[in-house]
Amino acid sequence: MSKIFRSKFPRYECKEGSEKQPMIDAMRRLPRARTTQPPALSKTFRFIDLFAGIGGLRRGFEAVGGKCVFTSEWNVYAQQTYLANYEYSGGCIMAGDIKNVNAKDIPKHDLLLAGFPCQPFSIAGRKLGFACKTQGTLFFDIARILAHHRPHAFLLENVKNLLSHDKGNTFRVMRETLTNELGYHIHWKVIDAKPFVPQHRERIFIAGFRECNGFTFDGLVLPDPQVAPKLKSILHPEDGSEPPEGHFTMGKKAAVADRYTLTDGLWACLQRHAEKHRVTGNGFGFGLCGPEDVARTLTARYYKDGKEILVRQHNRNPRRLTPRECARLMGFDKPHGAAFKIPVSDVQAYKQFGNAIVVPVVEVLARHMAPYLKQEKVRPAPFS
Repeated sequence: MSKIFRSKFPRYECKEGSEKQPMIDAMRRLPRARTTQPPALSKTFRFIDLFAGIGGLRRGFEAVGGKCVFTSEWNVYAQQTYLANYEYSGGCIMAGDIKNVNAKDIPKHDLLLAGFPCQPFSIAGRKLGFACKTQGTLFFDIARILAHHRPHAFLLENVKNLLSHDKGNTFRVMRETLTNELGYHIHWKVIDAKPFVPQHRERIFIAGFRECNGFTFDGLVLPDPQVAPKLKSILHPEDGSEPPEGHFTMGKKAAVADRYTLTDGLWACLQRHAEKHRVTGNGFGFGLCGPEDVARTLTARYYKDGKEILVRQHNRNPRRLTPRECARLMGFDKPHGAAFKIPVSDVQAYKQFGNAIVVPVVEVLARHMAPYLKQEKVRPAPFS
């Protein structure tokens, strides 16, 4: 319609002293509606998700408006869980092993996310570092993609032991590669997930920016660790509520399925090993927890015997956490919620959550980095 609409009703004129004058004056004092809105966070930056696992990094940065345009994950079971939980419309690409991906085939992006494999640097692993030919050198795949695309920023995640591995030489090589060779300004911080979830889980986060923009981790606000959540916040409540996956209803109460309770043989074996280590003076053994405790670190080997986190049971052997409880422990589900889809077996689910990143930690980091991700968008030529 090209004609301008004009009301057929006359404009109301309020005379001074009218009984409606106070209402009119109050309405005039109300703030006027903005004709233009400030730029929303929605889809203000594009990112890629490398060594994606089940998408913990993606989950955090999508929460502040990022758009994932490329994902790489080599494990087919992790791909299955990832694809079940994330939207793949709008041209996002799913690739397998990043070693087989040419950097030029990766879409342009503002931010690179990578939780590259931690086993070569982990205390729990063999600590081979770059000597591990299958995983230790994957850092340099990150470097070649950074060199080709020159994204505005990146965020890398790994175990705390990365700092001290090989007397600090491993981290020195990474730092020199990112700064001296690629020209990024980097910052790192070790964060324990304990203030966010009932789990002691320390990880190092390395943030890098192509430009010196004043970013620092100094202003990062974390929850008070003195009021950290307890294990009861993620355990299945036996209160008669509808049981989530991995549970069944017994009478008026919901109970955890028997398969999660340790057999007599396994429980006896774990106790013998714990006593053996106690006598020799080292700290290895099982971690027995109650509702008021904070758990040890969940690892990818949890499916074997569950010894890292065993839940006490009245008049029964202790039990493992269920996969649903692991989803809560890692922040993929809200406490007592069941939003995250688990389409794989218990064994694969334990491996996936044990290798994952705690989502609420990433969300805090994403909010802290977001203002800097919206700065200059001009991409220079590949670094030489």
